[in-house]
Amino acid sequence: MTTTTPSRWALLLATALLVACATPRPMGAPPGAVSVSWSDPAQFAEARENHADTPAAREAWLSALARHLAEKAAAVLPEDEKLEVRITDVKRAGGFEPWRGPQASDLRVVRDVYPPRIDLHFQRLAADGRVLQTGRRQLRDVTFLMRPTRYSGDPLRFEKVLVDDWVAKEFGALH
Repeated sequence: MTTTTPSRWALLLATALLVACATPRPMGAPPGAVSVSWSDPAQFAEARENHADTPAAREAWLSALARHLAEKAAAVLPEDEKLEVRITDVKRAGGFEPWRGPQASDLRVVRDVYPPRIDLHFQRLAADGRVLQTGRRQLRDVTFLMRPTRYSGDPLRFEKVLVDDWVAKEFGALH
């Protein structure tokens, strides 16, 4: 069993706050145009592999990722449409290598063999509630380390690029 020191809690809280504050709000995006929900994060691939992540930390990064997705999608959707997204699984970029010893047991190692993955289901709706588009997507980027990132220093930088790519491909160019 691992114990969490007060400094580690402070670091997790500071990271969550920075992620929440670092995401800019899009101009002119109608409130409520995009809703993002998720399945039980304790069942995500990320939770199964990252034993050091607390439920609160998982909720913080998942909320930041959902907020990012909602803002990017709201920026490109026509004003009279709505989008409902349900995130069903997430595996963040990087992995844990327990063979490195107990000092590195909670150290995320980012290599190309540990790409980010997001599975989701979505529905795009017209103003009258008609379903315009629906689908399940498995977002993957095995070349994530070979591409420049727009979110340098952000703990979710690889996952946010994955979301940006999906929004651009699925709904049109980002503003």
